[in-house]
Amino acid sequence: MSHAAGDVIAGKMAFAKCANCHQVGPSARGAFGPQLNAIVGRQAGTSKDFAYSAAMKNSRIVWSEASLRAFIKSPNDVVPGNKMRFYGISNEKQIADLIAYLRKFE
Repeated sequence: MSHAAGDVIAGKMAFAKCANCHQVGPSARGAFGPQLNAIVGRQAGTSKDFAYSAAMKNSRIVWSEASLRAFIKSPNDVVPGNKMRFYGISNEKQIADLIAYLRKFE
């Protein structure tokens, strides 16, 4: 089952790296990180159920597949000073799969 350039099923497995802090799906809410439903097209730092860093709120990023890809690869390079404690994913296929999985929750 594929979506865009990624594999949704593989993306669900890749999301395990994110699931400690982020939620998706009908009951998703902000916890240690913001919920990620409808992330593509959302302005960074705007989910009402999460207290974002000033860096994220002031980033003015609107999440596209390209900006998500860059952020997932290296969060601190894209938004210096954000409070996400994650070093990134360097595998381009895993990133594509993860984005395909997140797109399921639009």
